[in-house]
This record gives sequence, structure tokens and C-alpha cells, in this order.
Amino acid sequence: MKTRKFSLAMLAIGGAMASASGVNAKTADPLADCRLAYAPYSSKTPIFDLLLNLRTRAILNEAIGGRLDQVPARLTSTQTPSFATIMNIDQLMLRIGGGDVAATKAWLDNRLKTIPVTDADARARCARYDRDPPVLPAEISRPALLVFDKIDGFRDGPSVDAATAALKAIAQRKKWTIIFSDKGAVFNRRDLARFDAVVWNNVSGDVLTVPQEKAFQAYLAKGGGYAGIHGAGGDPTYIWDWYADKLLGARFIGHPMTPQFQEARVIIDDKSSVIARGLGDGWTMKEEWYSFDRSPRASGARIIARLDESSYNPVGYQGTDLRMGDHPIAWSRCIGNGRVFYSATGHHLEAYSNASNLTLMENGMSWAMGLEPSLCRHGKERPRQTASRTAGK
Repeated sequence: MKTRKFSLAMLAIGGAMASASGVNAKTADPLADCRLAYAPYSSKTPIFDLLLNLRTRAILNEAIGGRLDQVPARLTSTQTPSFATIMNIDQLMLRIGGGDVAATKAWLDNRLKTIPVTDADARARCARYDRDPPVLPAEISRPALLVFDKIDGFRDGPSVDAATAALKAIAQRKKWTIIFSDKGAVFNRRDLARFDAVVWNNVSGDVLTVPQEKAFQAYLAKGGGYAGIHGAGGDPTYIWDWYADKLLGARFIGHPMTPQFQEARVIIDDKSSVIARGLGDGWTMKEEWYSFDRSPRASGARIIARLDESSYNPVGYQGTDLRMGDHPIAWSRCIGNGRVFYSATGHHLEAYSNASNLTLMENGMSWAMGLEPSLCRHGKERPRQTASRTAGK
């Protein structure tokens, strides 16, 4: 993509898990700054990382009966985007079938624990992260939206492109500045402070180094905004637990496969939310409907919309029952003074032509940007007047 007028259009820039503190203190190597740099090898290790080391690759191959060369390349590629970045042995065996998963994991753990993680391994693991901040325009008029579209895991090109077109159209109509970047290094305190919110456009895979994660967390805590679209909450495994468990408040467990895309009824759950403005009681559309391991309602999220599970067939891989009962599909929450909005819609192209879904996206982004009558203060959503009075408390 090429540079456009900055005021209204976009700038496209650039082309187990670890301990809670992130990178192991063992190294000060700036190229080993990702969360799993020195995490011990185990059955929780992403397949991608096992494939980077000849010894762990051989062990993985033995674990699946010597079938590694027969596995589809999209599941074993070490060139991003790659499914291998978002799968461990559980997800791999689910897709290739065969074998006792529990026994395979135990055998794999027993073998992998004998393999040390070297400095070279740590660098190889972190090589897919970027560290050079993109060059942004000297002047960025507000309100401004940063659209982040770095994808290391699963990338559905048509969905990403359709979302990009929809976001441009919304920004032009609303007179928002909108800038696009696929560089994780834009997540630094200086650059993030220039935007009212960041949209994660179908982002998949672990895409930020630990310093970039910390910059993002600080940005939200101080009053920044986040809006996530579909795949930004759809990875089968996460390296950064805070993102899945605190920011989103739920983990993806699957989507229907009989068929994958189905018409279903979306019900507006909270009509008092400004994000629900203009959406009535709900709507029906065709989509790849996500299910999650729990309702984010339990962790304090404000549920904007939920699915009527009786309106479609929620059966996933190998007949998995994906019913949730309480099945949120779009929600908001406050993190510190930061505003978080997520919608699980956005895979099927119909999502970007459906008027109700576009309204949901527009309202959610507007709220995340702090342009609506309510704001977040100290983890609570409050009317703007009240929020302004308590801003310094």
C-alpha cells in the first residue's frame, strides 16, 4: 500500500510459556526480547519454535509417527504468517488426527526437557518480531486511529482487505485520521500517545516483544483505546496471557465446521450502551461464529451483543459442542483509564457490507477513541462529566 493524504486517509507502513515477567533475565540481548526467548521446550511450546531447532524438530516428528513431511505446509511453515506460531501439539493433533494426545504430550515433555535452549535458539525464536519504529507523519490531526495489521499466525487476506476498506470508509465519513502499520515497533510510548485508539485488524499470532507489550499496557492504563476485530481474539493458543485473560477476558475454543459459515441471530444484550446505538434488538447475518472458553461477562466486561445459539449449528472440529449458553459476541471493558472494545464478527465478507455490523464497528471504535459520552476511570465506565471530575483521583 502507498502513502495517502494523512488527514483523512491512511499511511501503510512497512511491509510454557514464559514467566509473568516475560524475557528471561539471563540475557540482555536486544534480539532475544520476545516472551518465549528462553522458555524451556515442552508440549506447550509453539510448533513453530520446535521446527526451528533440528533436535526438537526430530522429536516432534517422532511424536507424530514420522508424519511431519505429510502435514500440510500451512501448518508447519517457518515463514510467517504460519499456523505453526499459534499451535502446540494439542492443536496440531486435532488437525492431523490419530494418536493419544495425553500420552503424546507426556512423551514429548519427557524428551524435550533434555534439550537446552541456547542463545542461538532464543534469537531464532525472536527473529519474527520487529524492533525499528516506522516513520509516522510529522503531524497527525486528532482524533486519530492507528490500525495495526501485523499477522504472524492465520491470515485470511480477503477478510483483512475488506476490513481495511471498511475502516477507511468509516474514518473518511467521521473525519478521523487513520494510519495503518504492520510493525509491532509502533508500540512505543511516543508513537502510541499520538493516537486515540488502536484497532487490531484480524491480528493473529504473538506480534509484540516484551518492551512493546509494556508500552501498550501503559498506553491503555493512561487512557488509550483498543478495538479488536474478529481474528484479534481467535487464536487457539496465546503466548501473552494478559492479552487473552485480562484485555479480552475469554479464549477462543473454536468455530462451527458444519458448515463453517452460517446465518445466526445477533441479540443486543445491553441497549443502554452507547455502542448499541442504532442497533435495535439485533440482526441476522452469515459469519464464522466464534465460541470462547468462558463469558467475559464474568470478569466485568459489558456485553453489547450475544448470539442466539438456537439460530445456528454450533458444532466444531470432530463434533465438538461449542455451545456456551451465555454467548457474547461483542463487548467492552475498562482497563485503568483505557477503553477496550472487541467484536468477534469480521471473517465472512458479509460482515463488511451488513449495515448493523458496520454500525457496531463504528460505534465501538468511536467509544474506544473516547469520543462518546462515557469514559473509563480507574477501571469503571462513567459519564464523561463524572469521569472528568475524577480524572486526577
